Amino acid sequence: MIAEVEASGLRGRGGAGFPTGTKWRTVAAYGSSLLATTVVVNAAEGEPGTFKDRAILRANPYAVLEGALIAAHAVGANEIVFATKARFVEQLQRVRSAIDELTNAGWTKDVAISIVEGPAEYLYGEETALLEVIDGRPPFHRIAPPYRRGVVEVLTDDDVDSESGLSADVEMATTDDETLAPPVLANNVETLANVPSIVANGASWFRSIGTTQSPGTIVVTLTGDVLRPGVGEVAMGSRLRDVIEEVGGGVAPGRSVAGVLGGVSTAVLNASQLDVTLSYEAMAEAGSALGSASFHVIDSEADVTALAAGVSRFLAIESCGQCTPCKQDGLVIADGLSSLCRGDGTQATLTEIRERLGTVADGARCALGRQHQTVVASLLDAFPGALESRLAPGALAIEPVLVAELTGIDGDTEVVDETFRDKQPDWTYDADYSGKAPVDRLTDHREQPEA
Repeated sequence: MIAEVEASGLRGRGGAGFPTGTKWRTVAAYGSSLLATTVVVNAAEGEPGTFKDRAILRANPYAVLEGALIAAHAVGANEIVFATKARFVEQLQRVRSAIDELTNAGWTKDVAISIVEGPAEYLYGEETALLEVIDGRPPFHRIAPPYRRGVVEVLTDDDVDSESGLSADVEMATTDDETLAPPVLANNVETLANVPSIVANGASWFRSIGTTQSPGTIVVTLTGDVLRPGVGEVAMGSRLRDVIEEVGGGVAPGRSVAGVLGGVSTAVLNASQLDVTLSYEAMAEAGSALGSASFHVIDSEADVTALAAGVSRFLAIESCGQCTPCKQDGLVIADGLSSLCRGDGTQATLTEIRERLGTVADGARCALGRQHQTVVASLLDAFPGALESRLAPGALAIEPVLVAELTGIDGDTEVVDETFRDKQPDWTYDADYSGKAPVDRLTDHREQPEA
């Protein structure tokens, strides 16, 4: 089974594009003889501008669950944990109904399936932070990878206060540690949805579409300055220019595409790069990444400073604060960009923004700090003079773009989480900011942020 998934070339659709078969084989190799492996379905989709996992779950939860059952068989797991957000009500209803049907059909007699309804935080989507939530703690990134430290239901107070120095206070498992550290296989919704068809039709069938290094199809989300925001499935290797037209309907008449931003994770592509193809290798060669295949289109009339301010605020708010530069430098960058939007920025503001972009990722334990550095810097590099234009006499104040979780697509309108406007850097919605980072505020590791 693992060999067939390996041969298919399926790569993780959660953003990193890691070879799925390789992940399965690694997890199987670290299996414990004392405690079974767990399969975790990562359905905590929160990348701004991404709606593909929730679209899949609404349309066909069976493919995802069947893929998880196949994965459990392949790695010797007897438990599947479906980890999603409590706020994803419609998807939860669909998944619960599908689990009941599979149970009644006898498909789950050897595998227990449970659902974890987690918090709204962006970091919850990172797989080690996801495991922390499943273990009953806040979504703080671990250093230990899932195949070395999985879902551990038998933690004691001593384990939590391990003095290991790791971000989540858990010990790193070793090949001799088979008592408290069975591995976990964490796969994204879209990744698992591909597995049943690969098993049924074979690796060569899957490879008949796409490119050699990026076979199959990919589900994309188009938002921003397009006529028709939406979700669509396209072949890997499709041109970005064509996808913008076919899925998003293009931009308004009289305007042109000036750039494309991949959520808040990847460097912006400029107008000269629209012929890049949707594959992991082509996007990397273009200086960006495919990520979760979410594309925020920037047209020729967009205010780039307002967009950069929205991106920066999102990442600064969602930083947990384990790494001081990520949180503090991130907030300074976000505040500086907001001041330029208001019209009270100065040349010193520009200087500080660029200086903090150079340090915001220092010592970063997870990708968020590097995302802040990469995405904002790429916007400023792709649109030189954008910040300086905000200092020009007579420049009108403009609201930063609300960059937040996409909660739905209503007809031709994208619906963004409006409550994020009131979210504080400490992850509360209080009227005043406490001045604490989430990691300091949530000092009890068993205390969760609000769902």
